[in-house]
Amino acid sequence: MIKSIHQEWELRQMQQLPLDAKIEMSKQRIKEWYEAFDGRCYVSFSGGKDSTALLHLVRSVYPDVPAVFVDTGLEYPEIREFVKKQSNVTWIRPKMNFRQVVLKYGYPITTKETARKIKYARKGREWALKYVDGTAADKNRKPSRFRVANRWLKLIDAPFLVSSDCCDVMKKSPARKYQRKTGRMPFTGTLACESQLRKQAWMRTGCNGFAAKNPTSQPMAFWTENDVLAYLVDNDIEICPVYGRIVKAGKTEADERPETPKYELTGVTRTGCMYCGFGCHLEKEPNRFQRMKETHPKLYEYCMRPVGQGGLGLDAVLSFADIKH
Repeated sequence: MIKSIHQEWELRQMQQLPLDAKIEMSKQRIKEWYEAFDGRCYVSFSGGKDSTALLHLVRSVYPDVPAVFVDTGLEYPEIREFVKKQSNVTWIRPKMNFRQVVLKYGYPITTKETARKIKYARKGREWALKYVDGTAADKNRKPSRFRVANRWLKLIDAPFLVSSDCCDVMKKSPARKYQRKTGRMPFTGTLACESQLRKQAWMRTGCNGFAAKNPTSQPMAFWTENDVLAYLVDNDIEICPVYGRIVKAGKTEADERPETPKYELTGVTRTGCMYCGFGCHLEKEPNRFQRMKETHPKLYEYCMRPVGQGGLGLDAVLSFADIKH
């Protein structure tokens, strides 16, 4: 296990820096990664706002770095059209589609970490069962705060499988295949503020994970969501129209720092995989599925339709998990 090289307070301190300082720090990390691999790098490009900012940032330093888009079939139609407009992008695809993945491995519901524990608890793995019954302990032998929340315990007996394998099969596996074939190493637009897992990953390896099991550069990891929007506005960068427009938000604490106004999107706030249930329970209404019902009714009908009728069966999954849709 890799020992953490950063503390949480360091991340908080870096997140408070002005955007100009963050940009220069990120460019330095980009140069370090690029030089370490003699330029054999690529930008992992999803078509989302974060990777759009990343692509611009990387190419502001090294214009010829290629981008790679994993065409999972789960992206918004607008995302796919947006990616087609970008230059020097290689499209790669997974071996399995989403329907095959969820039927074989399980649905992505709640969070990645909880889904993983549910999966292995159902298989009877002792380490996972401890997080379900509350007997898991931390290094000080105190009850672990990472136990499965009561709300999700019923997933142990759900009439469908639950797992966190979808991302590995549909995104990471084809990306690793591309890396083995080309020898290129990735830049990703991952932000530590997005989840506990991503924050922990940054604490273990920093922005340039040379020592990680799967070495990856995350040069913008210490940016905030607002930093990304501000960078896009400041550089007049086009984003996928599914996001709507970037507009200034109402009065917030950010107003005390006029050099970085607070921004928000008028459309969807996340693009990712359209049918993914991870984090949906944390979203304000309308959540991603409620919004999809209005904006992409045919895709909504397909993903909610029962598996036996050729759909993805998400209506049954979300209903069982008490997630509005």
